[in-house]
Amino acid sequence: MYFYKDYFRSFYTSQSAKVKKKILWTLRVVEELDRIPEIYLKHLENTKGLYEIRVQSGGDIFRIFCFFEENNIIVIGHGFQKKTEKTPQKEIDRALRIKNEYYEEKQKSNES
Repeated sequence: MYFYKDYFRSFYTSQSAKVKKKILWTLRVVEELDRIPEIYLKHLENTKGLYEIRVQSGGDIFRIFCFFEENNIIVIGHGFQKKTEKTPQKEIDRALRIKNEYYEEKQKSNES
């Protein structure tokens, strides 16, 4: 797992100890299982390779956006607390911007 820039850290540090514990547990599940149940990791429809890691702590629901890099490395972007049934489009747009930023930086470093 690779945490890109401070996007995830900003989200994570603002959570309670209980939520942090559940986030870490869920990230471990995603990292260690060969076949990850959809309740923990789901592809976002109508996106190219964008996934959400799904965390539930009590009645609170959180989503952490990620995508796969070569050799199945999961690149973690930002997270947010989900308050509506559908994932808000602005959060998906932000995740796509982060993903594009990652690949643009990677391409620039490969050209150097």
